[in-house]
Amino acid sequence: MSTATSLTPWTDLDEKAVASARALAADAVQKVGNGHPGTAMSLAPVAYTLFQRFLKHDPLRPDWLGRDRFVLSCGHSSLTLYIQLFLSGYGLELKDLESFRFADSLTPAHPEYGHTKGVEITTGPLGSGIASAVGMAMAARYEKGLFDPESKTSLFDHNVWVICSDGDLQEGISAEASSLAGTQSLGNLKVIYDDNRISIEGDTHVAFTEDVSARYRAYGWNVIEVAALADGNVDRNALEAAMTASLNETTKPTLIRLKTVIAWPAPKARGTAKSHGSALGAEEVAATKVALGLDPEKSFQIGDDVLAHARAVQQRGAAAAAAWDAEFSKWESANPDRAALLKRLRNHELPAGWEKSLPVFEAGKDVATRAASGKVINAIASVLPEFWGGSADLAESNNTTIEHGGSFLPASSAMKDVNPYGRIIHFGIREHAMGAILNGIALHGLTKSFGGTFLVFSDYMRGAVRLAALMDIPSTFVWTHDSIGVGEDGPTHQPVEHVASLRLIPNFAVIRPADANETSIAWREVITRQKPAGFALSRQNLPVFDRTLLASAEGTAKGAYVLVGTDGTPDVILIATGSEVSVAVAAAELLKSEGVKARVVSAPCLEWFEAEGASYRESILPAGVKARVAIEAGVGAGWRNYVGDAGEIVSLEHFGASAAATHLFKQYGFTAENVAAAAKKSIANAR
Repeated sequence: MSTATSLTPWTDLDEKAVASARALAADAVQKVGNGHPGTAMSLAPVAYTLFQRFLKHDPLRPDWLGRDRFVLSCGHSSLTLYIQLFLSGYGLELKDLESFRFADSLTPAHPEYGHTKGVEITTGPLGSGIASAVGMAMAARYEKGLFDPESKTSLFDHNVWVICSDGDLQEGISAEASSLAGTQSLGNLKVIYDDNRISIEGDTHVAFTEDVSARYRAYGWNVIEVAALADGNVDRNALEAAMTASLNETTKPTLIRLKTVIAWPAPKARGTAKSHGSALGAEEVAATKVALGLDPEKSFQIGDDVLAHARAVQQRGAAAAAAWDAEFSKWESANPDRAALLKRLRNHELPAGWEKSLPVFEAGKDVATRAASGKVINAIASVLPEFWGGSADLAESNNTTIEHGGSFLPASSAMKDVNPYGRIIHFGIREHAMGAILNGIALHGLTKSFGGTFLVFSDYMRGAVRLAALMDIPSTFVWTHDSIGVGEDGPTHQPVEHVASLRLIPNFAVIRPADANETSIAWREVITRQKPAGFALSRQNLPVFDRTLLASAEGTAKGAYVLVGTDGTPDVILIATGSEVSVAVAAAELLKSEGVKARVVSAPCLEWFEAEGASYRESILPAGVKARVAIEAGVGAGWRNYVGDAGEIVSLEHFGASAAATHLFKQYGFTAENVAAAAKKSIANAR
């Protein structure tokens, strides 16, 4: 296909294609009665220029490994993307644009990953798209290190293009990620900022007056400013020159600050807040079509010649992909080991027997699950070169460092242990951006990454966690310091509601292992399942259970299992997670001495447990046993589903305090004696 160095002349058919794209955006919103027409109208020449003349892509092979990635960070302007997918021939047709925002259509309100071909990422929450694009750009560099560290080929060199809005750059997550992108010298990241100065409340200067260009230059970005034409239209020639210049900048990310007029060329709606999020109205749509030289009486109009011209990008894309394939074949022959790795990663496979590398922890020595996780992370890294990650400036506390992995930093960095293809990511204190970057790495498709912080700070990254679950991508979050066990750091750092809150996110696995061996098995499952998941790990040391006396930690794979059984039907079932499992075991011993048969169920992941069949769930929590106690050092929300009306919940329904963990657990009732008392109460309730 055409590239920046071999651009074909801009023709009258290109002008007609852009005019049609503007009208299609107005028509689609007008038909459904709601949406965001203005930005899609003004950005039509921008998106068309990108898809037709700069983006390396093959519409007939949307998953081509050598393609550039495109992120529409301003996801509310989804028509900007959908119309280009239609014009380029990704599979969308006019009927799909006519069904915009309707149920079961391929054109939902915001782009949804996995739903529409050509959509690389779900966007909508402002700022998340550009932040995840940073992750994609980082992933591209890491993958370059796996397959071509000597830079002998351009096979693994591609760009990540982004269109973002004022709203994206107002969100803090974009600032976090953009700052890191500058530090990382991500020359493969190209961002076009639609500076139209309009949002729902009107002129953005009511809240957003900073010098964005100066801010991004301070981040270490290459900034190019492109003014609008005198009539308000996009200066497409200046934009194309800026895009070409961005390709020549390979040591810095580029921000193209593009001045636009929203809803151009609508006679009355242009430049107005109303055009941002409302249909223009039939009269204004008709007047706009007149201004565009189109028939005002026709809707969803596109000339056959215009569509054929636009879809010629398919031939150009196929030719580029074929040339890539030919070069790839040569590389494959010359690099059999790297080619085998690439094949495995593209097929989402794991090497045979990889799990044998995972550590087994011996009983007799207490180990914090964060420490156990650190050992497991390094064991995984020893056999999976695609495994990399880091922390939001808490690596020593989170135990997320891959030993001798090298710091993932550009070669120009003056820091120690620099390796542009290193395995240790330093996210800085940027939790939200870290989450979005992990999502971008996962979406890029070949590697497995993780990011750590304290569990209490999962609040800062919840939006990214939710998007990972929504997209069903294998982002892995390592949260440590999981309870009042944090101790003297006090209530600001002691998560109370967090585990319960995270469990509310659909399609997301929350894992709170009871000991080191549960942690090891849980990591195995996370790597194997390739689904979104988050660990809640202890700061304090926990006993490593003697598995010759208690059940195997393999039960972790089923989410919940009987750790301590009884002869015959138990009188009561004690269900616990994390550090409270050892409390439940001690309580069972107390009850046993009093003639009460207590089953202890360790439930490290309720989501995995719920995914098991009904017969297995019944075998663990038989319906006939009504006496139950749930024990977890957090709010008790959700546990009533497991203990029933007769059950008791030993929980924490208030914030913690600054004191030693041992003191707090005793003060708040997380003791064997209190759990045993709750068990007796539940037995009485069940009679």
